[in-house]
Amino acid sequence: MSLRSPLARARGLGSAKEGVSHWWAQRLTSLALIPLVLWFVFSVALMTGADYHQFIAWVQSPIVAGLLILLISVGLLHSQQGMQVVVEDYVHGEVSKVVTLFLSLSVHVVLGLTGVLSILMILFRG
Repeated sequence: MSLRSPLARARGLGSAKEGVSHWWAQRLTSLALIPLVLWFVFSVALMTGADYHQFIAWVQSPIVAGLLILLISVGLLHSQQGMQVVVEDYVHGEVSKVVTLFLSLSVHVVLGLTGVLSILMILFRG
């Protein structure tokens, strides 16, 4: 039996003390992805028929490279947050949950570093 009032139990960030910030971060990354994905889809659609050199020249533009890095970073952050929620909700063993969260985070970090480094190599080396 708890001596706390129902309002005191409902107030705050939940049992893990981080639920609201995680919720807001996921909403903000999804909002940021809307214009980034629209820009990317339209830009790639306009590149139909372009050869390799034209594509590399497009990526070498500092604005395009910056937007691509932003798209990769925000997209993978959003994906990692979503995977975390799914794992926390549906993986029941504590060891399994920790291992799965670690593997998910590791895969997202490796993919992010690979994508960002690839863009930077194209930007600076050609």
